[in-house]
Formats: sequence, structure tokens, C-alpha cells
Amino acid sequence: MNPIEELKAARPAHLDDRPVDPRTRAAELSRAMAAPRPVRRRRRAVRPAWGLGLAGAAAAVTAAAVVVSMNGTAPAPRPPVGSPASVPSTQKVTLSARDVLLAAAGKADRQPEGKGEYWHTVSVQRTLFTAAKGDYRVLDKRRDEGWTPSATGAGQEQWGRMQSLGARPATEKDRQAWERAGSPTAIEVTVPGKRRPMVLKTSPRRAMTGHSPLPDGDEVFWLGRNVTMKDLRELPSDPDTLKKRLLAWKGQDTDVPKSGDAWLFVVSMGLIMDMPVTSEVRGAAFRMLAELDDVKVVENVTDAEGRPGTAVTINERTQGGGVTENRLIFDEATGRALANENVVVKPGGLQAGFEPGTVWNSTALIEAGWTDAKP
Repeated sequence: MNPIEELKAARPAHLDDRPVDPRTRAAELSRAMAAPRPVRRRRRAVRPAWGLGLAGAAAAVTAAAVVVSMNGTAPAPRPPVGSPASVPSTQKVTLSARDVLLAAAGKADRQPEGKGEYWHTVSVQRTLFTAAKGDYRVLDKRRDEGWTPSATGAGQEQWGRMQSLGARPATEKDRQAWERAGSPTAIEVTVPGKRRPMVLKTSPRRAMTGHSPLPDGDEVFWLGRNVTMKDLRELPSDPDTLKKRLLAWKGQDTDVPKSGDAWLFVVSMGLIMDMPVTSEVRGAAFRMLAELDDVKVVENVTDAEGRPGTAVTINERTQGGGVTENRLIFDEATGRALANENVVVKPGGLQAGFEPGTVWNSTALIEAGWTDAKP
């Protein structure tokens, strides 16, 4: 089995019933996307062929030889993801979403763009599961890395690397229950909608690296429809024109929210987080979000890597009757994206059994930028 087939075989079974775009499938970017990217995510999904994600993407440090132009904040301790206590109240909305997003747009406009032969992303994805035996929850963690060539045409290849970082009990209480269950190193977890449990290993696995030619038409990204690197680099920097361009691509995915605001939120996250667009387009995406009526801002959020930030959020309905809060977390000082999280508002579907306020799925962006180095 070649590396590409290994990556495909590693795809979690519970995602098989969701339509996934080629770049997300190739990178195996998202273990559980509540919605594209969700709102993730024909995933999380709005991300490069191998990238983030996501992502998701997703903790990790990029190789010393790789030079990137975005992100790189050192992680700090934080409460376990999945614990309601670790999630700021979704009701704490103290800032105008429009003002916060416009300020972020101004910072995003000034981000250094860089250049290189490959668009390189690193992300870490975390997903919460309930053990099939024993009263405890497990947090599964995976690192994804991707390289998408700036050039297109014959002979160009995309590269990806994926590594399971292992699963662990989500909280101290869960750890105690896991120990009472015999501290299994292979943990069966339930997946709503699936008859058989999925097995997670507690120990990290070896990283799998693979590469493949660019697909027909060089369409290696998703933005409402499959798009090329050229499509992304030619996106307009005027927010109104950008909105019209994105809406023209709406309706070509069966997995994303159908409402206008939620749909724009989803695809815009890809532009802001991990797609190789210009700084001006990234700023335009923030400005476009600033004009949406349904978005809110939550202050003093900490992502799964322990990095403080501000979240812009929107609620969306999910399969199974649930409601999730889709969060884009960013650094207000730089306008750079940090993470995307899905927070349970109303349990249902893949979030069934989780208390409101629980972060059940997250993708933390570690690196995103241009490089001349490939694996």
C-alpha cells in the first residue's frame, strides 16, 4: 500500500457518510467536522489539499528547514479541551463584532505575504469521543502537514503528512474512570450513527508522508466549489466584490449550511485561516464577515494550544437536530487566525451526549505560509 492509499485507509469510519471534497479527503484533514470546515467542512471544509487542515488541521513545530510567513505563537497550558469549564461563556458578548472584525481586517492587510514554491500548513486537530465501555471521555489528537505547489501543470505534486498523536482521557475525572476500566491502550469509542465502535490508540503512531499529482484542472482547494491556486490568487480584495464571487459558487456542496450568513462564514474561514490568498483578500474576508448580521464576538478565548485570542462565532444546525457554535479564533494584535472550534449549543448528531459549552472538535493552526522546502 503506497502512502496515499495509507492516508485514505486511515480516514475515520464515522466520516464515510459525509461528502468530502478532494483536497480534504487527500489530506485527511478533519476527524469530525460538524459542518463545513463546518460549517467545517465539506471540512473544516475550506482548506488546502493537504493543509490544516482542516482543516483542521491542525501541535507541533515545523521542520527547521521550512520558512513560513504566518503564525508561530508558543503554546501555553490550558484546561483540557472538552471540559465545559475550559470554554468561555458563549453569552459573554461585550464587543461589537463589526468593530472587532474591521480592526482585524486592518491588521490582516499588513501581514507579510512571503513567497515560495509551496504553500505549507501545519495544524493539530482534536476530537472528543465517549468510551463505549466505562464512564469516561477521550480526546483524540492528530497532526496534519501539507505542501501545495504554487506552480500548476504537468509534473507538479502535492504532499501531505499525517500523524496520530494518540488519544487520552479528556479530564482528570475521565482519567480516573479510564484507570478503573483497566487503563486500556486501545479504547473503543462510540460514534453516533455507527453500529460499531471505533478504536483509538493511546500511543502516537508513525507519521505517514505521501504525495500525488495535482488532480485534473489543478483544483486542490475548496471554496464553495473546487478551485485552483490561480483562482485563489485572483480573488478580489474589495469585500462586496468578494462576497458576490463567493455567492456565485454557492450551492455546489451538499454538506454546508444553506443560509447565506452561515455559508459565507464557513468559506471565509478558509480564506482567513489557511488558504494562500493575498493579505488584501484576507482583510477583505474579515470586512465581509463584519457586515453579517448573525455573527457575534466572544472575548478572552483560549484555543486548544493555550493561545489567547478573540473569537467570532455563528450558530449552525447540524445533522441529528443539534446546534453547534462555530468559532474562528484569531489574534487581535496581528489579525492572524489561531484556530477553529465547534462548541456544543444543543446536543445532537455527532455531538450527542455532550453538555452545552463543550468543545467537541477543534483545529489549531500552527503554521501557514510560503516555503521553498518540501518533505
